[in-house]
Amino acid sequence: MAKSTLSFVCQNCGAAYNRWQGKCDACGEWNTLAEEDATGSVPVSIRSKRKGRTFALETLTGKSQDAPRLSSGMAELDRVTGGGFVRGSVLLVGGDPGIGKSTLLTQATSQLARAGHRVVYISGEEAVAQVRLRAERLGLSDAAVQLAAETSVEDIVSTLSEGAVPRLIVIDSIQTMWTDTVESAPGTVTQVRASAQALIRFAKKSGAAIILVGHVTKDGQIAGPRVVEHMVDAVLSFEGEGSQQFRILRAVKNRFGPTDEIGVFEMTGLGLREVSNPSELFLSERDLGSPGTAVFAGIEGTRPVLVELQALVAPTSLGTPRRAVVGWDPSRLSMVLAVLEAHCGVKLSGHDVYLNVAGGLRIQEPAADLAAAAALVSSLVNAPLPTDAVYFGEVSLSGAVRPVAQTNARLKEAAKLGFAGAILPESARGEVGGDAGLKLDAVGNLTSLVAEIAARGSPRRNHNRDETREEPKPEKNTTPARFRRQDG
Repeated sequence: MAKSTLSFVCQNCGAAYNRWQGKCDACGEWNTLAEEDATGSVPVSIRSKRKGRTFALETLTGKSQDAPRLSSGMAELDRVTGGGFVRGSVLLVGGDPGIGKSTLLTQATSQLARAGHRVVYISGEEAVAQVRLRAERLGLSDAAVQLAAETSVEDIVSTLSEGAVPRLIVIDSIQTMWTDTVESAPGTVTQVRASAQALIRFAKKSGAAIILVGHVTKDGQIAGPRVVEHMVDAVLSFEGEGSQQFRILRAVKNRFGPTDEIGVFEMTGLGLREVSNPSELFLSERDLGSPGTAVFAGIEGTRPVLVELQALVAPTSLGTPRRAVVGWDPSRLSMVLAVLEAHCGVKLSGHDVYLNVAGGLRIQEPAADLAAAAALVSSLVNAPLPTDAVYFGEVSLSGAVRPVAQTNARLKEAAKLGFAGAILPESARGEVGGDAGLKLDAVGNLTSLVAEIAARGSPRRNHNRDETREEPKPEKNTTPARFRRQDG
């Protein structure tokens, strides 16, 4: 009989220690170590000693067929997954609580069930009646989706092995699953790892596609050990702001498709609605003619997206000016501010700087440098930028504007939405086709763009006082009238 070995495992990152301690050295979190039995973390079938079998080796040459895919019936979801669900693949979907993960998966499973495929939805957090209420609210109660409320992995695998193999299985969520091979509570690192491993083995053996729903931490990362993200074939992140109606599905990892595609959905009373043209959604609430706003022509995967960058530069009352950015890399904002002050003569050391990507979209490409710099200078000198022009270009540390990829796709998207001009890098002019239909303003250095914006600037008016009335200036060293001695 094997001797029981106890270890202390961090419930945040999965690091194991021989003794308990208050702080995890791996992730820096406090009071996250829990006592677990290390002997039961490995299934019995793997611990048993058996002789290995030989297998055939193949060469690099030969015909390779594309993996068969199962379309979900939702174009935005298929775009992110790379064209649909691959047979035998396992996907991990994460997102904040209440963001719409269950709604998205309910709609996807209903579309597949209506197409004649066997789809199973296993809920470990909600009862079957609650899932039915959601489907009724979405108008999907007529779909032949098979439901169950179960948390035992052995019972789930045994049930799904009977009859026809399901084409898609949804496990909501992996943190609620538990297996008999591990002697620990559900939701612990060991249980999550063992449960995911058992479900992945079933997917590879049967050919069914499995979607695992995962909780997220306060930092937005998927909770549980990182090894689960390495075990699955794709990791999808469902993002969105509570005050905004749209949601963004982004691929963080994908073995069968690209990782830079996004799917845009709008949350409505009848569920998630696919947004085929997200640029119109992001620009629908523009405030035309306001200083500090610039439209950036970006690329998300293969899709061009136009979004508004908002900047506010105000004099600071603090010893250290504040730098706040939402939706963009704070390090790139610091770099753009340094270039503006070092090469363009823009003094921002005494001003608070705020930068926001309108609509809650998160921009990751450096092509937004030129649009961010234009918005910052526009807010500083109170000069509105042209409302019918888009900006894109990378700013180097020397102040030069460098070209970016897919210039034609950015310009075609801008022309389709009614824009008349574009400010782009000088070296990218030769890549533009003749059918762009836009007035192009090439910029080789950031200094020329700053000078052009500053020439249109105007001083800010103080609305707290009446500027038309001139107040008399008091004479120096004079006694106020109410304190003067009245003679006679």
